[in-house]
Amino acid sequence: MNEQVGFTLRGRNPDVLTCIANLSNDEVFTPPEFANRMLDTLAEAWAAGNGGANIWADSTVTFLDPFTKSGVFLREITTRLIAGLASEIPDLQTRVDHILTRQVFGIGITRLTSLLARRSLYCSKHANGEHSVAKGFATEGGNIWFERTEHAWQDAKCSFCGAPRALFDREPELENHAYAFIHANDIKARIGELFGADMQFDVIIGNPPYQMTGGAGGTSDSSIYHLFVQQAFNLEPRFVSMVVPSRWMAGGRGLDEFRAEMLTSGHIRSLTDFSDSGAAFPGVQIKGGICYFLWDRDNTGPCDVTRISDGVEHLQKSRSLGEFDVFIRDERALGILRKVIDTNEPSILELISGDTPFGIATNFEDWSESQGQGQIPLHLISRGKRTVGYMNRNVVRKNVAALDVWKVLVPKAYGAGESFPHQILGKEIVASPPSACTQTYLTVSPFQSGEAARSFASYYRTRLFRFLVSVRKITQDALRSTYSWVPQQTWDRTWTDDLLYQKYGIGPDEVAYIESMIRPMEANGE
Repeated sequence: MNEQVGFTLRGRNPDVLTCIANLSNDEVFTPPEFANRMLDTLAEAWAAGNGGANIWADSTVTFLDPFTKSGVFLREITTRLIAGLASEIPDLQTRVDHILTRQVFGIGITRLTSLLARRSLYCSKHANGEHSVAKGFATEGGNIWFERTEHAWQDAKCSFCGAPRALFDREPELENHAYAFIHANDIKARIGELFGADMQFDVIIGNPPYQMTGGAGGTSDSSIYHLFVQQAFNLEPRFVSMVVPSRWMAGGRGLDEFRAEMLTSGHIRSLTDFSDSGAAFPGVQIKGGICYFLWDRDNTGPCDVTRISDGVEHLQKSRSLGEFDVFIRDERALGILRKVIDTNEPSILELISGDTPFGIATNFEDWSESQGQGQIPLHLISRGKRTVGYMNRNVVRKNVAALDVWKVLVPKAYGAGESFPHQILGKEIVASPPSACTQTYLTVSPFQSGEAARSFASYYRTRLFRFLVSVRKITQDALRSTYSWVPQQTWDRTWTDDLLYQKYGIGPDEVAYIESMIRPMEANGE
């Protein structure tokens, strides 16, 4: 057999896996270069923990991609093993059969991607076909398993992944996106069923689906990538490496427990963070960026963090991920934050309302453009613009006392792309009593006078204020918790950045960094 023709799984010009369009921003095909970067990280960690041994020269190591799409991870692993095992298994066909039947395994996420992955790995959509490079399989699927899995409907949602039944209770000819890996109570037993043996994988690696749509898009979509990560941990491998959205570091609905485990377990050995997802996945924009991590079962220490920004890699050796309840991605921000926190001043969190401060939804319609008897001003968004309407006071059942105090309204969400310097927060509104607002805003109150409210507004507009918010704000949402590290001030003056830089000992290099990240915000004039 001609080795160059039969087993060169990479090196084609062009590599077909660099040319495939992504299915969506949630099911992103991993570029071969990125997959190989992850494999390099894995190999370095393996060598460090095994006396310098080469993972690709070990014929006993097993690999699983439990959500394979293009098959790029399986292909690149196999390519490396073919080279690494040449001395131990000199016969090429015997070596290839050993690798493909005993070391490399995958689970397709859809029927289409399972066929694509088999084509990438076996050079044939049928593992036992005449054109397959593997000669040891009796089934078409080989070691890349796929069968339709059904959701476990509990009322309107799947009890495993939260998929809405109205969207994904589909006929058999349509994909229902019930991913087998996370639709199992006992994943070890399930893996045994899939591959016909009591499997123990050394390495689990890949790029999972990121979210399950709720049907309306945006905030109705729920993250599911953490379910794949947690299920991989349940299999107790030696290493887990996955590429996921970076938003888990500071936010995300339902991710609090996952974030706490990732930051405090001590098992994350390395973390590589791309603030711009397009730098890793060309043409793909994922809000907040993407990252990949290497989880090491036997590691209990600090983590090496690589931050990649504008093509430059910044290595942070031996960081403690669990210093705070969220992860501070930039080491320069970490130094500034510590200076502010060390003053032990109370947080403005005490002044900020939760979501929907007066119980009035964004789509509230029971308001008028002119003020009637007994009505109070209502701040809302109408036809895409900020508007002041009027509503009956007795509609408000929540935080009624806050109607009659001076307050500052701050937008609950603000997004203006990924470029810097960034405004971070939308412009504030100083609202005199009585007044209310819809879910579009959070309220900051109470203030004893208009002067005090305007003092807070000047503080809100400073770069330092918005910088301290930015280290917790990784998506467009600016919920109450994102203000946790902003300290209270006295509300008797107009605050400026110069006053705040002097107060907290922010040095010239730190000022330059803040101002490179946060653009000025002018007074709102309202």
